[in-house]
Amino acid sequence: MKSILEGRPALSSEVEKIAEVAGYLWQNGWAERNGGNITVNVTEYADEEMKAMPAISDVKQIGVTLPALKGCYFYCKGTGKRMRDLARRPMENGSIIRILDDCASYVIIADNEVMPTSELPSHLTVHAHLIETGSPYKATVHTHPIELVAMSHNRKFLAKDVLTNILWSMIPETKAFCPLGLGVVPYELPGSNTLANATLRELEDYDVVLWEKHGVFAKGLDVMDAFDQIDVLSKSAKIYISSKCMGFEPEGMSQEQMAEMSKAFNLPK
Repeated sequence: MKSILEGRPALSSEVEKIAEVAGYLWQNGWAERNGGNITVNVTEYADEEMKAMPAISDVKQIGVTLPALKGCYFYCKGTGKRMRDLARRPMENGSIIRILDDCASYVIIADNEVMPTSELPSHLTVHAHLIETGSPYKATVHTHPIELVAMSHNRKFLAKDVLTNILWSMIPETKAFCPLGLGVVPYELPGSNTLANATLRELEDYDVVLWEKHGVFAKGLDVMDAFDQIDVLSKSAKIYISSKCMGFEPEGMSQEQMAEMSKAFNLPK
């Protein structure tokens, strides 16, 4: 059976980006074993032939009803699959799903019957909200950046925008390329509805959300955009921790210097 990517260069390009990012997550040490998830809305690449493709799975329940997703298509990392394997073989370690008309269930249409991540309800809830609000964002990424997770173990960093200001102050590029900063969700059971709802609330104001003692969840225009924001925040965390390891508290940019940057580059905060 030929791959759904054959003859669809735009869809193939998106999946290639997903595979590239999966490799970066693994190489950075952020994706141990099967850790982390990626989902991307690929509905815009669904031609009539793709829409007519038969399901290769039974009907699966999402666990929540999401009217905004009727007829949408998503690439999803497979449950139990490793990012390092997805990087090499994205269509063997992930699948493309179609949301059915009841908006509460889906089927897998390609290439293999790879069950999506167990956190699919959380990811799809975010995607539904993006569509409902007219957002151009199409990708969500969950991963475990070492230094950011380490900083989440310090209670004083978890108050609103404390960590944002520390990370922004470490290097100008962080404020420029992650201009909304970093939201924080206190510890919740992984995969729970409570965690999903808390994340959704934080995503109203931020593009990247830190899950205490767990990892980060990011949304972006595409998978590379979501990764880039995590990457720049992680760089700042490394600078902060490196300074502490050298025996001093890093001075960081002042509030005046950061305000000057916001004005010069027309940043939202």
